[in-house]
Amino acid sequence: MTDRLPLFPLSSPLFPGLVLPLNVFEERYRALVRDLRDRPENERRFGVVAIRNGQEIAPTGQEGRAEGPAAGLGDDPLAALYGYGCVADVADITESGDGGFKLHATGILRFRLLSVDASGAYLTGEVEELTEEAGSGATALAPEVTRAFRTYQKRLAGSRERSLASQEFTDNPTVLSYLVAATMITYTPAKQRLLEAPDAAARLAEELRLLRRESSVIEKLPSLPAVELTQQPVCAN
Repeated sequence: MTDRLPLFPLSSPLFPGLVLPLNVFEERYRALVRDLRDRPENERRFGVVAIRNGQEIAPTGQEGRAEGPAAGLGDDPLAALYGYGCVADVADITESGDGGFKLHATGILRFRLLSVDASGAYLTGEVEELTEEAGSGATALAPEVTRAFRTYQKRLAGSRERSLASQEFTDNPTVLSYLVAATMITYTPAKQRLLEAPDAAARLAEELRLLRRESSVIEKLPSLPAVELTQQPVCAN
């Protein structure tokens, strides 16, 4: 199934189940949010795509900030963006005093980006929605990934962190795969590979490899400061 969506390029991918807060101040994205606000609540959706080559915020030159829906993405925005993204469903929109907006959205499903149109006030894209498949071996991989993720969080937070022991994780392999993908601290290309994985089993297998590698690296480093992410319960809803 294909659809046309407003596009919001960001420096990192969005995953299904992840809550996305946005502070919208550029005019192209203000126009996007104004159009979303005018739609029925059940139709306030847009596509989030990670930037492969370019800038999230339009560059500023001698004559001020560059204008246009593809500012910061070069002459070919399709090539500047990764080929897979996530549909975001808007929960609330609040207008700021300066004419900008604050909004919260939630990732709901993945898509393949087929084309990009830069002829309007903001980018739009033709997208193909992707079905979710568990894949072979996902159920068996889930507890292994959960254990590896606990170890990763503990080592990242430091040996004094005890609150992680009682943290509950979902038994759903697909939901778990997205929770781990969204929570891991790693580079955008690695996160993008997880988003593009063909099914939950492939995503979990890659996460298991990454978690074991990162835990091993952290163990060999001097103690690191705890990060807020590892001190709070994580939820994919």
